Amino acid sequence: MYKFLGTAAAVTLLAACTSTGNIERNAAGGAALGAVAGAVIGNNVGDGDAERGAAIGAVVGGAAGAARGAQQDARCGGTELKKPPSGQQMQYDSRYGRYYYYDQATGRTYWQDGTVRSC
Repeated sequence: MYKFLGTAAAVTLLAACTSTGNIERNAAGGAALGAVAGAVIGNNVGDGDAERGAAIGAVVGGAAGAARGAQQDARCGGTELKKPPSGQQMQYDSRYGRYYYYDQATGRTYWQDGTVRSC
């Protein structure tokens, strides 16, 4: 059981450290959720091996999360960072408590830090 907790903690830390894009973030989150679900299923079904179930769940969840992240990136043209043009008026999104700007060339909106807000 301690191996499982250590693995889950490591996956959680990896998920917290990623800041590059949807693929990495979703893969880490999927692996963590898959490990938990796999441990529960592995413990309650078959020979009761929670560690093997967690390992299988982490692999399947990580692959599914990475696929979902790739789909999100393809839909929005990637997780690109774009600097706002100088003098660009920033808009405030009260729902998220963040500033964004509109790029007239692409028709997309970007958060103040340059990440894609909408496609």
